[in-house]
Amino acid sequence: MVDEIPLSRPDITDLEVEAVTSALRSGRLSIGPMSETLETLVASRTDRRFGVSCSSGTAALHMALIAMGVGPGDEVITTPFSFVASANAALYVGATPVFVDLCPKSLNMEPELVKGAITRRTRAIIAVEAFGNPQYMHEYRAIADRHDLAMLEDSCEGLGGRLGATPIGKFGHAGVFGFYPNKQITTGEGGMVVTDDERLAEVCRSLRNQGRPARTMGGASGSWLVHERMGFNYRLSEIQAALGVAQMKRLDSLILARQATAQKYVERLLDHEHLILPTVSPEVFMSWFVFVVRLSDRFTSEERDRMIDGMRRHDVGAAPYFPCIHLQPYFRERFGYREGAFPIAERVSGRTIALPFFSGLSDRDADFVVQTLDLMIARESIRRT
Repeated sequence: MVDEIPLSRPDITDLEVEAVTSALRSGRLSIGPMSETLETLVASRTDRRFGVSCSSGTAALHMALIAMGVGPGDEVITTPFSFVASANAALYVGATPVFVDLCPKSLNMEPELVKGAITRRTRAIIAVEAFGNPQYMHEYRAIADRHDLAMLEDSCEGLGGRLGATPIGKFGHAGVFGFYPNKQITTGEGGMVVTDDERLAEVCRSLRNQGRPARTMGGASGSWLVHERMGFNYRLSEIQAALGVAQMKRLDSLILARQATAQKYVERLLDHEHLILPTVSPEVFMSWFVFVVRLSDRFTSEERDRMIDGMRRHDVGAAPYFPCIHLQPYFRERFGYREGAFPIAERVSGRTIALPFFSGLSDRDADFVVQTLDLMIARESIRRT
């Protein structure tokens, strides 16, 4: 019997512990040098001029849309196959998310459908890199530029990845990252906007700090109580930033370790008759966020759910990644979505299984995960006879 194998686990070493301890001892716990250092490191890694740290990837999406001028009455084209925050951000600013269906291989939006969804009310495209796959990002940017739309790259799942020579986070007018504990690097909770647009960066810096003037964040003058726009408390603490700085120093090794975990699964599942493995084109350098397999179409979503429940009962973390956003209860109620609206996304979503994924997953644990998955697939096959 193995110990419980979690769905994810952060990779924390003495370097991170020492960085956080140093921040605590500095006496500067907010709006300080650690945040600025983290911004510089992430902006540099994504070949951007500016980075703006904040409290979450969701906050980054929200601020970026405001800075791009998206608001009530606008439409924002995005994917139904993502974490719900990518669509929620449009709702936060009073815009309407307009979903388009997927390319079944990349699991990103089908570019031709993006073109067909543009109306006179379209203001932006939120292009999500599903599980960190940047396929079609150049196409989305070309569409956005052709129609004078803003492109916001939801790169929360792909830090360190590339499409050709272009790093993830570089494709849109702005890109956003999230640093939740299951991501490539973590700050516990946290996020960042990266951009080459100085005005956009300045607006985001103001928005994250209650609308204070962006260039007087330290509060040395009376400007600390001046609020030039409605803002939010979206700051990242120095403690969190220190953790992120330490993680960024290890980013390359973290990516390699996650690639090694992905390879363990590929070697064990490549020829599995009932599974579809992630499809990554040759020009993509993949910075793995999760490892999600898909059951073949012979299985139903109900059978998938029983498999996940069975894996959990055997102490193997597993989850459905992702339930379609348009079928979430409040999207159904508000917009009237029903099954069949986006058939490819729904077919994919109903058959996905996220396997335990983190750096340092042992061969023994990988074997146990695969054996348990095989057992659950066999049980469902037997139920049919």
